[in-house]
Amino acid sequence: MEDLPVADRLPIAMKPSRPVGIVGYGAYVPRYRLPAVEVARVWAGGKTSGLPVKEKAVAGLDEDVITMSIEAARNALARAGIHAHQLRAVWVGSESHPYAVKPSGTLVAEAIGATPAVQTADFQFACKAGTEAMVTAIGLVGSCMADYALAIGMDTAQGRPGDALEYTAASGGAAYIIGPADDSLALIEASYSYVTDTPDFWRRAEQKYPEHGGRFTGEPAYFKHITEAATALMKATGTNPKDFTYAVFHQPNTKFPQRVAGMLGFTDEQIKPGLLSPLIGNTYAGAAMIGLTAVLDVAKPGDLVLMASFGSGAGSDAFLIRITEKLLERRDKALKTQDYIARRTVVDYAVYTRLRGKIDMG
Repeated sequence: MEDLPVADRLPIAMKPSRPVGIVGYGAYVPRYRLPAVEVARVWAGGKTSGLPVKEKAVAGLDEDVITMSIEAARNALARAGIHAHQLRAVWVGSESHPYAVKPSGTLVAEAIGATPAVQTADFQFACKAGTEAMVTAIGLVGSCMADYALAIGMDTAQGRPGDALEYTAASGGAAYIIGPADDSLALIEASYSYVTDTPDFWRRAEQKYPEHGGRFTGEPAYFKHITEAATALMKATGTNPKDFTYAVFHQPNTKFPQRVAGMLGFTDEQIKPGLLSPLIGNTYAGAAMIGLTAVLDVAKPGDLVLMASFGSGAGSDAFLIRITEKLLERRDKALKTQDYIARRTVVDYAVYTRLRGKIDMG
């Protein structure tokens, strides 16, 4: 059969065989904050005009993707009101897994009490590794192979000293328990993924810091993939920007999500609750997912939410999410995202280099 040109293909949203949704969610942001002016002081002669964020979250000496994932997962379990042994999958998406050969998922599953009857895996797709795990969890629960699956997006993000990424490359993320619709605080009605081989950002084996294509990371990477995924999802579900109360986009900085929202027809009011990058930076695999936790902390039953992630390399996962009455019963069962953002200790560049192992003593 002759394949149709891409422009002539009708978008087909992915929907599970049985309705599913978010049963529990949780965020985690480490305490330490590095102001962007500190990076500018060291690397830009103190020039502070046009800084991409106010400050970024920095993991402590005893924190990594695994420890932060455990904290977010515990928050998600508290809101879900289930025991960890009911989870049949624990999946961790990140681009800064602590081990090259040893899964993060098994340690997280063990720490929260989900082992041994559980499936674990580590996901990697740059900044959309977390939503990639979410799509897989939707499929697992939606096919009735499991009732509950945990998907995590978490990073301690890497940034070469002096590189533009160092201003924003931050630590933190979120965890979501996917379960049956009748037990969900938010229904996931549909998703759509858009992927191409667009090498805007990469890190080869044994390379400590990632490389990026400068302005190429905006177009044709970030803006192209998010607009295609979000537009296709809305077309497939018969929705438009005015139908949504909130929208959450991957946030590598402050300007990109604002610009892509405008391109798609969303207002600043719709994206403001989930726009966290000015305060905590870009949490990479957890950036869109933690933005959604902030929205869930304030949303009301009946609200419609669009979330669209972005992962370099490149791709975007878009989700249509509808809030249910159960959210009001559960969201106060754990710390809210703004609680973590408010809990902050400012560090200077010297402390930051120690916390993140920037100085090679070998």
